[in-house]
Amino acid sequence: MIKLVIFDLDGTLLNTIDDLADSCNHVLAAHGLPTHATEKYNYFVGNGIRKLVERAIPTDFRTPETMEAVYNEFMDYYQQHSADKTAPYEGIIGTLEKLDAMGIKAAVASNKAQVAMAPLLRHYFPTVRWAAAYGQRDGVPTKPAPQIVYDILGTAGVKKEETLYIGDTGTDMETAANAGLYKIGAAWGFRTRSELAENGADVIIDAPEELLEVIKRL
Repeated sequence: MIKLVIFDLDGTLLNTIDDLADSCNHVLAAHGLPTHATEKYNYFVGNGIRKLVERAIPTDFRTPETMEAVYNEFMDYYQQHSADKTAPYEGIIGTLEKLDAMGIKAAVASNKAQVAMAPLLRHYFPTVRWAAAYGQRDGVPTKPAPQIVYDILGTAGVKKEETLYIGDTGTDMETAANAGLYKIGAAWGFRTRSELAENGADVIIDAPEELLEVIKRL
């Protein structure tokens, strides 16, 4: 019996790509560095903000000083603009409500910094009672390391056999595999169906509502 669903945030619950791209491009331009088309950011994100910054800065300019400056300025700017264009994916709110009605807990596991993630959850999901919601925290390895999942299971008081993990990237599928969870690929997110399949998704769904059908089958 499924008692908990762990959701990735960016690309699974929220379409954050425009605000991430706009914020990073703003800081890059301020440093005289080249900016990128929004679509490029689909492949820059997924492994935390520091990795996003590293990927966005051209190789020849990736000095420790530049990367630290861009990272710090990005964090400041993004926290002020993280809700300019961001929105939940269609069907997400209704799916979360139905999970709650079924007595199934929901949690969030993200590589977004905790300080940036928490306000977004409060803003976009004010009525959702998250069993746990963890972003990137000091001293805790980022996904695909499974520690974030173990922390959620401990907080929620649920066994891994009773838990599903859903995300939109290969990193998410690796995270779920490393933690021993059933892996659901969210095809509406930032990456492709082929990436999800190649990284071991047990099932790939095209809309949030399909998650409920998966649960009924398991």
